[in-house]
Amino acid sequence: MKKATYWIATIWLALGMTSTGVVQLLQIKQEADFTAKLGFPPYILVLLGIWKILGVIAILIPKMPLLKEWAYAGFFFVMTGAIFSHLSTHNPGDIFPSLLLLVLTLMSWYFRPESRKFTHPLTSIS
Repeated sequence: MKKATYWIATIWLALGMTSTGVVQLLQIKQEADFTAKLGFPPYILVLLGIWKILGVIAILIPKMPLLKEWAYAGFFFVMTGAIFSHLSTHNPGDIFPSLLLLVLTLMSWYFRPESRKFTHPLTSIS
């Protein structure tokens, strides 16, 4: 059950981050207008799009658990930042996609298998 929960959350997270990352990377007009409404400059879209796509690659590839931890942390920071931005601009109704991706990030991270977890080399010394 834990493995199934991990993969369901991870696949949905990957789809959500990839789709929003591509839209941001391509600077689709609707997304650019929405970002401007939040008070951010247009170039932030390219940066967020690249980070999201690289993060998806990091969480899906086998091995590299430290890179996965960084990707999960990045997703956490980006989604909490998005939620805060929506709340700060008095658009609480717009937080649902960011909140959903935040929940999927936390679920994927929490339920990840041992082979995808980072263990510090010094903690494994007896």
